[in-house]
Amino acid sequence: MKNTWIKGFLAIVILLATFGGSVGSAGATANTVKPVMDNLSKYGLKKDVDLPVTVTAGGLSYTLEKIMIFDAKSKDAQALAKKYGYDLEGSKYFIWTKITVDNKSGNTVQRNIKDLSNKWRLNFGDLAKGEASAAMPGKLDDSVNNKEALWTWVLKPGQKLSTYQGFRYSGDFKHFVIWLDNKGTSATKYIVELKE
Repeated sequence: MKNTWIKGFLAIVILLATFGGSVGSAGATANTVKPVMDNLSKYGLKKDVDLPVTVTAGGLSYTLEKIMIFDAKSKDAQALAKKYGYDLEGSKYFIWTKITVDNKSGNTVQRNIKDLSNKWRLNFGDLAKGEASAAMPGKLDDSVNNKEALWTWVLKPGQKLSTYQGFRYSGDFKHFVIWLDNKGTSATKYIVELKE
């Protein structure tokens, strides 16, 4: 009976740690358990800065809140592919991000049929294989500003969007930098610095 109770308690602690809850007891100060924000170290990427990270260019603010890298054939990647209609054929990795985009400029910022340019890009340093490319959630490809899986979006001045976005990638992991480009203004932020 005692072992069952201990196992149950440990399971609750693990769940709370994963989803950012807190654990406490009567008469004691609650200990906040830090949620898992990334799994970069699994791929040899040692962070120089912790998430969340914000990059701003031309009045567009992009915040990377969470990033998880999965083998494209893994159970997690395949579950997301099935749920949202991602095509992961030919990809080695599927990268799942939680982001917030905030339009602080005086103009509408968008990525759709009217403006096909990517406003942000994720690069992991394998120039031969290129950067990670945004994956289209086939089941939501006609949705605008979707909060579950982003594809096309439009942000009017002062508008903010928190959502998730998937990327396909097949290169090696050497560093990790976010590139942001809006209205002819660009900015970069290294999460993992390029090591010599």
